Amino acid sequence: MPEPTTTPAPVEPHTPVVPEAGERETSTLAALRNPRRLRTEVLAGLVVALALIPEAISFSIIAGVDPRLGLFSSFVMAVTIAFVGGRPAMISAATGAVALVIAPVAREHGIDYFLATVILAGVLQVVLAVLGVAKLMRFIPRMVMVGFVNALAILIFTAQLPYLLGVPWLVYPMVALGLAIMVGLPRLTTVVPAPLVAIVVITALVWAAGWQLPDVSDQGELPTSLPELLVPDVPLTVETLQIIGPYALAMALVGLLESLMTAKLVDGITDTHSDKTRESWGQGVANMASGLFGGMGGCAMIGQTMINVKVSGARTRISTFLAGVFLLALVLGAGPAVGMIPMAALVAVMIMVSVATFDWHSIQPATLRRMPHGENLVMLLTVVVTVLTHNLAYGVIVGVNAAIILFARRVAHFASVDRVEEVDVDGDGEPDVRTYKVSGELFFATSNDLVYQFDYAGDPSRVVIDLTDSHVWDASTVAALDAVQTKYARLGKEVEIRGLNWSSAARHELLTGRLGDGH
Repeated sequence: MPEPTTTPAPVEPHTPVVPEAGERETSTLAALRNPRRLRTEVLAGLVVALALIPEAISFSIIAGVDPRLGLFSSFVMAVTIAFVGGRPAMISAATGAVALVIAPVAREHGIDYFLATVILAGVLQVVLAVLGVAKLMRFIPRMVMVGFVNALAILIFTAQLPYLLGVPWLVYPMVALGLAIMVGLPRLTTVVPAPLVAIVVITALVWAAGWQLPDVSDQGELPTSLPELLVPDVPLTVETLQIIGPYALAMALVGLLESLMTAKLVDGITDTHSDKTRESWGQGVANMASGLFGGMGGCAMIGQTMINVKVSGARTRISTFLAGVFLLALVLGAGPAVGMIPMAALVAVMIMVSVATFDWHSIQPATLRRMPHGENLVMLLTVVVTVLTHNLAYGVIVGVNAAIILFARRVAHFASVDRVEEVDVDGDGEPDVRTYKVSGELFFATSNDLVYQFDYAGDPSRVVIDLTDSHVWDASTVAALDAVQTKYARLGKEVEIRGLNWSSAARHELLTGRLGDGH
């Protein structure tokens, strides 16, 4: 008999793994294969490089160092972060926030200590990344983020005021022309970034007309050579660490906070996710590289990032890398031409960035009426403190603390103690057992008044505290429960605590009787 034949099982067709739309959008390889996407990235990098030059020079002046340190730092950080950063298309370079923090080091101790501070700040950022500092971002409320964004928009705009005051009157029509180009051109075509067209048109017009307007060359001397690897000449002693340590830690914290907040903002704009831990240690690596190449260090730049992502439409690391490369090429190879760019053109670009950055919906009357007063207060405090101090870290810290206080105050009203049951065991008409039911979340804000909710003298010899509908969150609550039991014990009465869930029971068992007398 012939062998029975078996029908082979149908082979499942191979389904290629298609990356998510967001992953394709931020993929460097996908951009390299797409000429249109690549053109957008290249032109965005060029626009950002042009906008970086006066900013880097200005921040160098704030830090009290040679403009070359700001330009070298911007080149090194942009190129480095393009490879090691966690947020594609985000621009990192010399920033005003960092300049303000470490300016005293250059003024009081010299450039070598200044560079050593930058390197140590980078090391600390890597350490903080390993310790999981990026995870703290989940504790920043939305209204703090809104306040952060609005404050940045205001700071970007106010930073342009020095270029608009006490200048030739022709500056104003040139700024208006630049704004008109950036508003109108995208309605006709998006092939070329509008900011780049505005810069080219205004520069050509001013040069052809022979007008004498403030330009990039007025901001400081541009470098004529490549940055060189160097090691700061400082003694490796405890005394040196005492000098630079506090400034390095402050720089590390400010840089990480601004970078992570900016990364979260870009995540929202691009509807993609980024690796915040990688971004944290990437910032540290970039700052170490900056210090070793004679740069002043920095962090993510909200203004240039908005130019790159929101105005120019970049999405990949290509634009970040090319921003650094174009920056160096422009200042070294086309220094005289770059120096001719009128500040009016760059001011127009930055004003447009500030307008695009501001969350206008957050201040609409309808939004303000609908939003709880506490939420609006958190946003306002974040904006005011940031604008007054010019320090984003202070604004965010104040905003977060205000949000915590308001939250604790609001939740404190959700805990209650109710007398629910009285039992007469011996039938004499008097209750022998009284039950109190506690509802809500118990923590320091709600448990401080717990001891005043019981009738110690009037209750019978046995009291039951039912915590079935509650949760014990901290030592303050355990201490409050201990105090209740102590008050009853002094009157010779017994207290039974029941209904604790496993987490509350574990915390209560661990801490009860071990918290002292409350002093």
